Amino acid sequence: MKKALITGASSGIGRDIARYLSQKGYSLILTARREDRLNELDAELKTPCRIIPMDISAREKCFKLYEMTKQENIDIFVNNAGFGVCGEFDKTPLDEELRLIDTNITAMHILFKLYLKDMIKRNSGCILNVGSSAGFTAGPVFSSYYASKNYVVRLSQAVHEELRRRKSNVKVSVLCPGPVNTEFNKVASVKFSVGGLSSQYVAKYAIDKALKGKSIIIPGRLMKFTKFIEHFSPEELTTRISYHIQQRKNYDGGKTQ
Repeated sequence: MKKALITGASSGIGRDIARYLSQKGYSLILTARREDRLNELDAELKTPCRIIPMDISAREKCFKLYEMTKQENIDIFVNNAGFGVCGEFDKTPLDEELRLIDTNITAMHILFKLYLKDMIKRNSGCILNVGSSAGFTAGPVFSSYYASKNYVVRLSQAVHEELRRRKSNVKVSVLCPGPVNTEFNKVASVKFSVGGLSSQYVAKYAIDKALKGKSIIIPGRLMKFTKFIEHFSPEELTTRISYHIQQRKNYDGGKTQ
């Protein structure tokens, strides 16, 4: 039986990716901070599941997670854990932004590298890093989150190309959705100005495309069109537009994970 490891699996896209992979016959290793949510998910899955409650915002926990699972021969690794801090940069809490960097960038980077090296040795496997459409531009009023997702997108693109040139069988993809109906909205105290996609749809779309080796995965016609238009827009104009979009959200400096 093939095996998948998913971080941030307690809610949203991570949870629905777990459900979809279970339907496809994968055994699962699920990690997140909220053990109760993981146990609830485990109870409904159709395939064997190992629960590892863990906060990977601490660097040492990333290495611990790897040590606990490195003998499992992971076929799919979904690097999904992350959260956002909303508000103007000088007003948002520094400690929350540092935790954001630790989770969205440092933990993502560590786990990406460790599991990738194992997959390269086997010359098989698939890694899906969960980015965002925020990864294509700057995001005033959501600056740290946008910047972190830029890191995820560009790193994933670079590694995808390195592997392509080696003719490696290892696949690396980055998921870049626009608004998705998850707990992100509620916990970050934001309300998107356009309707979000269902996380079930995004989860299925992402896994299907990742298994085919697609580099950048953008679900939804609206976000594909928006990405296309950005090619023809000066960066300064794109940033100004982004500011007005963020301002249309209701926020109070919230966060999500």
